[in-house]
Amino acid sequence: MTSSASVSYVALSGGVGGAKLALGLCDVLEDPGRLTVVANTGDDFEHLGLKVCPDIDTLTYTLAGLANSETGWGRAGESGAFMEALGALGGETWFFLGDKDLAMHVERSRRLRAGESLSAVTSELRARFGVRAHIVPMSDDPVPTIVETEEGPLAFQHYFVRERCRPRVLGFRHEGAAQARPSAGFLDALAAPDLGAVIICPSNPYISIDPILAVPGVRAALTACEAPVVAISPIIGGQAVKGPTAKMMAERGVAPSAAAIAEHYAGLIDGFVLDEADRDAAAVIAATGVVVEVTATMMTARADKQALARAVLAFAERIGAAG
Repeated sequence: MTSSASVSYVALSGGVGGAKLALGLCDVLEDPGRLTVVANTGDDFEHLGLKVCPDIDTLTYTLAGLANSETGWGRAGESGAFMEALGALGGETWFFLGDKDLAMHVERSRRLRAGESLSAVTSELRARFGVRAHIVPMSDDPVPTIVETEEGPLAFQHYFVRERCRPRVLGFRHEGAAQARPSAGFLDALAAPDLGAVIICPSNPYISIDPILAVPGVRAALTACEAPVVAISPIIGGQAVKGPTAKMMAERGVAPSAAAIAEHYAGLIDGFVLDEADRDAAAVIAATGVVVEVTATMMTARADKQALARAVLAFAERIGAAG
């Protein structure tokens, strides 16, 4: 096995890309229960009267072995009878809710209305799915991401799903962040005396990781923890593995590159992992004082996820040992 069962880890994650690495980490850790995955909730929204938490659900389904392998999100073997019936009634169908997936949103919404916190509901549901790793929301308070575009501000899911990322992006807002608090599970995990590393998954830095960092106290807690903070680039050879990361960077005047991702996290990270395709950027990043690891970061097969997880854990251990 890769790591001691006495060491704990924290991973900051968005949806599909982060979930892939989280699955690899669960596979290689002696005890997956030593892993806390902090999920971005900036994507959360209310739809059809239900509380939908896309990144939490993608993590839950992926770690439970139930994710749709073709899309990376949603449940495998899903059906769409509900959406078909809704469309026939003239309802909104731009955001697909599968029949099995619908149960998650209904039960979550019921419990939240009954007064449970998002943390408590998430913990209960991931346990029901047999997920051993802890999945915690970044905050129990709503912090919706608003995408500023040339066509005006758009709620994230309206930009991402309804508009299919078409409008040109000008910037982002994290509404309610100033009044939000990190979830107790998040802070407890960062304060654990046996914390071995904080891993920033290869998720979109603007819409998956920045919302987490926008919650007051998070950056300070990351800076205060003695464990190394390591980020993995979601950009390989100037392209995003999945999603609109490269498009967003280019539209904001930032050349899509692993070096630009490392610069985005400047002052926060101790180590940075980039793909072999971007080896030429290693020296530039290292010159900023960040320790660099070059390895294969594309996660296609399960073995790829496990290999990257092992590489990241070993890299973090080396940084920690160097002090």
